[in-house]
Amino acid sequence: MWIFFALVLFIAGFFTYRHWAKTQARKALLSTPLTPEQRAVIEAQVPLVRRLPPDLRAGLDGKVNLFLNQVRFFGCDGLEVTEEMRLAIAAQACLLIINNTLWYDHLTTILIYPNAFKSRQRRQDGYVVSEKEIIRTGESWDRGPVILSWSHSRQGALDDHDGQNVVLHEFAHQIDDLSGGTNGVPILSQGQTFAEWERAFLAAYDAHVQSVEKGRHTVIDPYGAVGHEEFFAVSVEVFFERPRALKSEAPGIYEQLAKLFRLDPVTWN
Repeated sequence: MWIFFALVLFIAGFFTYRHWAKTQARKALLSTPLTPEQRAVIEAQVPLVRRLPPDLRAGLDGKVNLFLNQVRFFGCDGLEVTEEMRLAIAAQACLLIINNTLWYDHLTTILIYPNAFKSRQRRQDGYVVSEKEIIRTGESWDRGPVILSWSHSRQGALDDHDGQNVVLHEFAHQIDDLSGGTNGVPILSQGQTFAEWERAFLAAYDAHVQSVEKGRHTVIDPYGAVGHEEFFAVSVEVFFERPRALKSEAPGIYEQLAKLFRLDPVTWN
């Protein structure tokens, strides 16, 4: 019997130690600054980072380190993944979680294509199942992976005022999925309520769909009219890249995203 109890204690001790070691390693990564060379690469590839207030800029370093420690990058169609690609994508992914407690818990893999890539879309209408091949610049799967076109990712980051950024878009889907499904309702921040989120987003979504159907210009990309999950993702793109325009056209959306991410990009230089 004592052998059994000794074994139980050993197993418990092992898992306790492993949890402690993992926690310490996480803390070490979060407190480690990037090198000047790494920062230079990020600032060159992701100009949006230059506008961050100093306190947020310092926090970005640690989260990028943690992200790169967790996620593996794979090139597709002959693409060789470079440190520049890894840093640029990681920095943009971490912008969404730079000032809150959210984390990409289940993400371990990012696939990068040189350009837009083919993807099969499966639809079911009653008993009829159909598949078609479509061209995409990015995809986000439940619990990962994220798939990106590097040419579109690079251009989306370099032009940080057009409100179109495929990396922010796909990682917004990853944030959305943390709640258990990609439906436009992520895990809300402390102090936010589902009622206020639903009220703001449903009203803005309905108005957006009507504007798109009537051919009106919208700050939020027309693709957002496809569904609630896409409306959330394209709103995130605009929140970071064209915050003043979003706050002017859809103040309720801006307010909810500011609460969710605990950020106020209108105030960034």
